[in-house]
Amino acid sequence: MMREKAKERCAEKVAAFGHCCKESGFFMAFKCREENSALKECLTLHYKDPAFFEECKQEYIREKLEFERTGIPAKNRKQKLPTSM
Repeated sequence: MMREKAKERCAEKVAAFGHCCKESGFFMAFKCREENSALKECLTLHYKDPAFFEECKQEYIREKLEFERTGIPAKNRKQKLPTSM
């Protein structure tokens, strides 16, 4: 959960790294070092932020309590139910 939220907050750097990898192909390990470093730095900044950690922890607890109450996993709850006509 934390990883996904951090990636959302670093979306610009994730996109830049992805673009570099697509453009570089086999040599991405050498050509995309700068983008990779920027992405790692952004993600690490969020991982070490106590407020961000607490936010993710509270969301995890809410989802866990909801699962215990309903028995439906979070990923299934977030899907839209089909409507019949």
